[in-house]
Amino acid sequence: MDNQPASPPVAPARRRRRLVLLVVLTVAIAVVDQATKYLAEARLTRGEVTPLLGDLLGLQLIYNPGAAFSLATGMTWIFTIVSVVVIVVVARIARRLGSAWWAVALGMLLGGCLGNLYDRLFREPGFPEGHVVDFISYGGYFIGNVADIAIVGAAILIALLAVRGREVDGSLAAHRHETEPAANGAEAAAGRGTHDA
Repeated sequence: MDNQPASPPVAPARRRRRLVLLVVLTVAIAVVDQATKYLAEARLTRGEVTPLLGDLLGLQLIYNPGAAFSLATGMTWIFTIVSVVVIVVVARIARRLGSAWWAVALGMLLGGCLGNLYDRLFREPGFPEGHVVDFISYGGYFIGNVADIAIVGAAILIALLAVRGREVDGSLAAHRHETEPAANGAEAAAGRGTHDA
């Protein structure tokens, strides 16, 4: 029998505010991602580097058949499936959303996934293996886009929230573990009292 106390329900008004934050951030990132990709295609010459910060940062248009930052080239269909799975998981988690920071993290993750998923579904060479538009060059080591930045930022934020024990519903995992022994002790005492009676 699982004696761990259940998370307190998130107030409907609070959950709605967090969901609004998640949705607004998701849409904003997806729109900015696609808009910047459109501008990159319209104004950059494919393969040609335009320096922004010397050799550290530049613009270089490529069409990426792999994952974020041009990794795992040739496995586009796998990342299409992964993106769909991530979207479904985020939608399920959002039902108990009570933390503003988790709303930001999930909004960044969802917006980034949707931005790149659009490319994989609707760009050449076709569904579901379309090539993702990348144009931000990081010192020539890898090339990414706005969606990639959002996904990496979300991963970092989620890791920090996990380290701090912040749950999706806004509660602290450490606090819940501290209350568990007390709850178990009270339950045991109640059981002894019933037996003695």
